[in-house]
Amino acid sequence: MEFLEFILHAETHLRSFIQDHGAWIYILLFLIIFCETGLVVTPILPGDSLLFAVGALAAEQLLDLNLTLILLCIAGITGNSLNYAIGRWLGPKVFHYERSRWFNPQYLQRTHAFYEKHGGQAIVLARFIPIVRTFAPFVAGIGNMHAGKFLFYNVIGCIAWIAIFLYAGFYAGSLPFVQNNFKILVLIIIIVSFAPLVYGVWKTRKELKHENQ
Repeated sequence: MEFLEFILHAETHLRSFIQDHGAWIYILLFLIIFCETGLVVTPILPGDSLLFAVGALAAEQLLDLNLTLILLCIAGITGNSLNYAIGRWLGPKVFHYERSRWFNPQYLQRTHAFYEKHGGQAIVLARFIPIVRTFAPFVAGIGNMHAGKFLFYNVIGCIAWIAIFLYAGFYAGSLPFVQNNFKILVLIIIIVSFAPLVYGVWKTRKELKHENQ
């Protein structure tokens, strides 16, 4: 519940952090994006809604928009690169790991199917799907995707993801309607972000049920 409360009120918590710690906010944001994209054990960190909230704070001149954009792009690109490298190091044997508190093999299987369907473009598309974006570079590493090809899609996807949500928050965050309904808007972003993943799970279960009949 505390985690959900943080996500829905990210703007408020970040504003308080800025007031208390100043420029350390840039380090905090860098670490959040880096961990979400770079560590397989942290797939549920608030990426989309966080970026939107950060953009809104930049509109209030509490953050430097250009500096934030550069830092978060670096965090996202290096995070994905680390994830890719870990995947190449571990190899296919990771698919046989048992479920634990920090690892859910079902997430990996779903991302693998997504990657197989969309190929290199999955690295870009996955940026906009929570959980999947954490496992996509990992799966690409397991599949020995060419490093240069991965880097290309990694950079394109990261810049697009960060820029879209950051600038959306920057330009929309100053509107009175958005300010008065920020919590609801964040909730909508979360629902829309998770919709493709939920649909994929539902479709997979439906197909399996049909095959077993």
